[in-house]
Amino acid sequence: MNKTQVPSLITSQSWYVIDAKNQKLGRMSTHISNILRGKNKPSYTPYLDTGDYVIVINSSEVSVSGNKTTQKLYRRHSGQPGGLKVETFEQLQTRLPNRIVEKSVKGMLPKGPLGRKLFTKLKVYPGPSHPHAAQKPQEYMV
Repeated sequence: MNKTQVPSLITSQSWYVIDAKNQKLGRMSTHISNILRGKNKPSYTPYLDTGDYVIVINSSEVSVSGNKTTQKLYRRHSGQPGGLKVETFEQLQTRLPNRIVEKSVKGMLPKGPLGRKLFTKLKVYPGPSHPHAAQKPQEYMV
């Protein structure tokens, strides 16, 4: 009789701060998604939440390479006929700078209930301050 062994999750969850100032969006997002999934820990299990919390500051100053500031498009749809809204990276960065980092990281997380749970551990702020000082986050260099 084979039994599946579920690892015990006694590991504590840490908090990390990542400064997005002058960081490339894609490279930074892969580091963030790996921390959220827990791939930086020896106790990583693909189907369990073993990741840590991530705080991203200065999201309004994230950069992209090439001509993506004018050519990269973000689309959303209201559900109504003709309700497609299209924005460039530049427009979205001035309007909602958090959304760029959130959308990039969310695309790198698993789809389904686990991915939605992991996404709640991401906190993104456009400026240099955040309200999570009580958690004593560690500085993470990308």
